[in-house]
Amino acid sequence: MRLGVLDVGSNTVHLLVMDAHPGARPLPAYSHKAELRLAELLDADGAIRDDGVDRLIATVAEALEVAEDKGAEDVLSFATSAVREAANGEQVLARVARETGVQLTVLSGEEEARLTFLAARRWFGWSAGRLLLLDIGGGSLEVGYGMDEDPDAAVSLPLGAGRLTSGWLPGDPPAAEDVRALRKHVRAEIARTVAEFSRLGRPDHIVGTSKTFKQLARIAGAARSGDGLYVQRTLSRRQLEEWVPRLAAMTEAERMALPGVSEGRARQLLAGALVADAAMDLFGVSELEVCPWALREGVILRKLDLMVNERG
Repeated sequence: MRLGVLDVGSNTVHLLVMDAHPGARPLPAYSHKAELRLAELLDADGAIRDDGVDRLIATVAEALEVAEDKGAEDVLSFATSAVREAANGEQVLARVARETGVQLTVLSGEEEARLTFLAARRWFGWSAGRLLLLDIGGGSLEVGYGMDEDPDAAVSLPLGAGRLTSGWLPGDPPAAEDVRALRKHVRAEIARTVAEFSRLGRPDHIVGTSKTFKQLARIAGAARSGDGLYVQRTLSRRQLEEWVPRLAAMTEAERMALPGVSEGRARQLLAGALVADAAMDLFGVSELEVCPWALREGVILRKLDLMVNERG
């Protein structure tokens, strides 16, 4: 069957159309995305502004048309931290449902971590052993650890690259004192969770998912996305240590000129690098492997698993 996954994230609204059936690897058929940056369209009370809601509704409606054009039988629609934590989140969901017919499921941070972990486990398989997953989104950082398809520990922290950029790094390039303050904040937040994971033992394989890790690996020398999904891409802590001060000294335009860095992500790449560097340091990670599958694939895989159970 052909399924669509509509992901309303903090940075983008992304529709992924996939050909999938139980027991088989989901194959991407079409990708459609729009940069909304909902995490940056908040008023002083933390509510998504009216213009942001209007843009969200128009974007969801457009994505539905694309899914229909591409033959999707069903569209699994969900929202993450930007809607989850907005002061007017319930009203936004009601307007989207009323004006587009789409009932957005709001995933909790822990659900996000667990579904992303499932995708990484299916990608790397059982031979990867104990997995430690790090995922940096626009609004949050997810961490998961475990031997099975459902992690033994999963947390979500409000350390997304978009959220931190809008809240902590106003300058272009940012002021050195702002970078130091953000670095201190990120490390304090992550340090609170480390003990929960370290008691579970050392992981056998460390995985990074999301656009942030993909772009950081690319500027550090990893293969281009055009080289295909199956090329191994890694990122080391040593490489990150070299790149963080370089990114801090760059303007948004200069970051945009780096290999693999998109226009929409250039501004928040420094914040993402600070989170990645802190997470790798505090969790004792010298190198991680970038996984091409993440939350959207996890949602599809969970749907397929439920279909199998229902048939059984």
